[in-house]
Amino acid sequence: MKHHRIIALIALLAAFPPLSTDMYLPAIPLLREQWEQPLMVVNLTLICFFVSYCIFLLVYGPVSDRYGRRRPLMVGIGIYIGASLLCAASTGIRMMIVARVLQAAGAASASALSLAMCKDLFNAGSRARIMAHIAVIMALAPMLAPIIGGWIIYWFSWQWVFVVQALMGLVAFIGVHGMPEPLKVFSRVSPARVIRIYARLMGNGRYTVLMVAMSLMVFPFFAFIAGSSEIYISRFGLSEREFGYFFGANALATMSGSLFFGRLSLHLRMEKIVTVSFAGITAAGLWMAIAPHHSPWSLTLPMGMISFFFGLCRPPTNNLILEQVDHDVGAASSMLVFTFMMIGSLSMGIVSLQWTDKIVVIGAMGAIVGGLTLIFWMRCKHFFLIR
Repeated sequence: MKHHRIIALIALLAAFPPLSTDMYLPAIPLLREQWEQPLMVVNLTLICFFVSYCIFLLVYGPVSDRYGRRRPLMVGIGIYIGASLLCAASTGIRMMIVARVLQAAGAASASALSLAMCKDLFNAGSRARIMAHIAVIMALAPMLAPIIGGWIIYWFSWQWVFVVQALMGLVAFIGVHGMPEPLKVFSRVSPARVIRIYARLMGNGRYTVLMVAMSLMVFPFFAFIAGSSEIYISRFGLSEREFGYFFGANALATMSGSLFFGRLSLHLRMEKIVTVSFAGITAAGLWMAIAPHHSPWSLTLPMGMISFFFGLCRPPTNNLILEQVDHDVGAASSMLVFTFMMIGSLSMGIVSLQWTDKIVVIGAMGAIVGGLTLIFWMRCKHFFLIR
């Protein structure tokens, strides 16, 4: 498979979570009315998706280290296609939650193994820039997904959102089927010893501490995902299509940050880029928390700043985390995305509670985690940069 095609395939696989959630977000207020459920219950279709996703991440990583990347990917994507069609056929909130859990079980194979494939195929010197390019391509998904979802709902119905996701899964399945196996050295560890792999990873202090610290940055990002439809549609009265444009603008900010890293990394050391990113997230969170909120822009502008710096720091921090391990890379990448998503699920649950002003809550999350992570980075970065 040609170089640009494998990068595009990895980007598509890595984009499964935003594609599986962001296309669906414009439908949440509609489902609240149609099924007469409160936001916390409807948001279980998001929260349970990510919890299931996290659990299955821990399965695909070590399995792929033993059996290769292709076969687990094909099984997972096949599950994803079937579950997407089941989501489209849902007639109530319980059926939708079950279908979303199954959809997440399939989607976990895609994003978990996309990171492992990066390390399989690219050397350490070029991997961070490759990750940045993939992040730019991948960022188009959350930018366009809610817009596409809003128009699908407008012209057809919310069920067709999941039909389109099934077609996306089919494209990925065909791509994985046609690629050569990227893993060259297979692990001999049996499935019964998987727990020992994760115990060994958790015993790697550099890897574990850095992974948890960097994953805290997702708090405001995932809170925005869970709360944005209620804020934009229910609070400010935007339509599903207008919501898609505002949400897409936030995704554009994330993509811009990743794109800017690709260029900035040629002139500035990685540790300085990370420092600036954490400071920027802290400042934007404070802005959102204390500014008045009378229009959609009171959320869009500071959240766009948070998302820009989030996109700027993800490629170098992901690369630095994986550089702390030499073996069991599939399991390490699974644990990384697991931690990322579990912390994100926690923030989604928090923001779904009956807060007086969810914008203030999201801003406070950004200010707190940004400030804490900045302090940690300034005091401890030398432990991770020198091995």
